[in-house]
Amino acid sequence: MRYLIGLWLLCHVTLAAALPDLFPDVASAYRVEIDGTPTWERKAQTRLPPASLTKLMTALLVVEQGDLAQLTTISPAAARETGARLKLRAGESYRLQDLLAATLMASANDACHALADALAGSEVEFVKRMNRRAAELGMRDTHFENACGHDAKGHYSSAHDLALLAKEIVRHRPLLLLTSRIDSSMRSTDGKRDIRFENKNALVGRYRGAFGLKTGYTARAGKCLIAYAKRGDTTVLLVLLHGNDRWWDAVDILDVAFEHAHPSH
Repeated sequence: MRYLIGLWLLCHVTLAAALPDLFPDVASAYRVEIDGTPTWERKAQTRLPPASLTKLMTALLVVEQGDLAQLTTISPAAARETGARLKLRAGESYRLQDLLAATLMASANDACHALADALAGSEVEFVKRMNRRAAELGMRDTHFENACGHDAKGHYSSAHDLALLAKEIVRHRPLLLLTSRIDSSMRSTDGKRDIRFENKNALVGRYRGAFGLKTGYTARAGKCLIAYAKRGDTTVLLVLLHGNDRWWDAVDILDVAFEHAHPSH
């Protein structure tokens, strides 16, 4: 009898874990959740480089642990950041709120690094907090080596884990307000520099109901995206890792998801 019960449980868990792969050609891995329910996925547990999707964890820690009105000074290390950046200069000071906007919208690595410095004194110490928070969220296939998403040995996540992170992000209204903006600006505290930047997420302002959340790209990670959209009471969350044509594929997947939630006939 115990054997039969154990066999039934094993089959039940296996079947429950096997979600349909409705979009096998869009990305190396993806996950779609409708109203918080996992619906479709492909290799969602596979560990892959997440590129700048990493910055969502940085942003989460900032809103959980930081004072957004706080001022911080750009360190030499932050000013030396490569890749996407705003060319912030060492010694300049900005509000955490503005650096957070630049991190989420423009994916600015110098702004992201400055946030890590402000909260933990250094990026190295901040990354320790990132990994602790990932463990608390149940992100078992995630490990961070830097705050901004640079390719690095031991820096990885999965579509499943990033969906967990994204669901935590959307619980914080200040973050959604930033990820859903089309453009913004920031001014250094001495008033000498005004910097304008745009949201790199092409869905924002173009796809009905899109609230973000984050784009990413590196040579190893390829084109990555976490999209979140809401229409009426229906929400759709999409995670794409190493995608092919992420914008059009995202539009197609979101459309199918909303139709799946509310069939027209």
